[in-house]
Amino acid sequence: MGLNIYLRKDGRYEGRIPLSSGETGRKFRYFLDRSREIVCEKMNEYLHNRTGTSGNCTKHFSEIYEEWYNDISHRVKESTCANYALKANKHLLPYFGDLPISEITEDDIYAFIELKQNQSLSTRYIADIIGVGKALFKFAVKTCHIINPTENVSLPKRSKPEIRLLDSGEQEKLQGYIAQNHNKTTMGVALSMTTGVRIGELCALQWKDIDLEKRILTVRKTMQRVQTPNGETRTKLIITDPKSESSKRVIPITQNMANFLAEFKCSENDYVLSGCEKPIEPRTMQYRFAKILKNVNLPSVHFHALRHIFASTCVKLGFDVKALSELLGHSSVEITLNRYVHSSFEQKKEYMDRLQFSF
Repeated sequence: MGLNIYLRKDGRYEGRIPLSSGETGRKFRYFLDRSREIVCEKMNEYLHNRTGTSGNCTKHFSEIYEEWYNDISHRVKESTCANYALKANKHLLPYFGDLPISEITEDDIYAFIELKQNQSLSTRYIADIIGVGKALFKFAVKTCHIINPTENVSLPKRSKPEIRLLDSGEQEKLQGYIAQNHNKTTMGVALSMTTGVRIGELCALQWKDIDLEKRILTVRKTMQRVQTPNGETRTKLIITDPKSESSKRVIPITQNMANFLAEFKCSENDYVLSGCEKPIEPRTMQYRFAKILKNVNLPSVHFHALRHIFASTCVKLGFDVKALSELLGHSSVEITLNRYVHSSFEQKKEYMDRLQFSF
């Protein structure tokens, strides 16, 4: 019935129920006995006395989902809601939707994780799905007084993804193509390579966000296409605040980049990439970037690789990591180091050659 009960090394069964959120600290009420059934009875009796129910909410998972979604939709960004809805409708609801919320156990959660692994979903994506589930069950604990089956679930360890980047020779080849082909698309590629802006931030840029005299670019918005489960179309394009407060930032731009931008300067309300009041969306920019790579006979990489190239190049040039983290819009230096700093084998070899040992 969603109760967390474990067999201890001393042969006794242990159950625990988290105390109400109003109490200080992370405290639990523990129940011990040689019989699992007795522990279960004690826990249900405690729940009955505390909430006036048996602790078994009669609502199904799908009903709780609707209540939870309506609750958060007024408090989180539209893009976040769309992300939650996509994961719930595609994964959580088909599996748990018809089950009573109080009867979902920790074993059910692990069975769900195993199913998703067998479907070849990445560990990171599975963790994101479970993250939505955890938020929903946390809501159910407050509204239905159930035991949270996700509380002690251990997720598979995430493996660090291998990101295909362009090596130094390939980067020079791309730069040479851009130098010979000045247009709005190559300008956008150059801007990402020299500032590290995300593709959504790039597409949302308007000329009022760029001061060519002071050589300053201000990131105020981002653009993305989100799911619309209840709309007439499956997706829609939105322009909203960046993913975090740290993503709102001011970035100095080089003189060469400022000169490049000046070639295509339009009115303040025009979008930088399109040159008019109608923006170009991220997937269109990704397609155009892929076409450039193909024209130059370069390997296929995602547009986001330009952001990684910017970060790695800055580190190689001796940028202060704190300053680089702020330029990238990260909330911590650790994110910058762990996700965006890549040293080449040639650089590692150069470092090793500095070692002087006499044998």
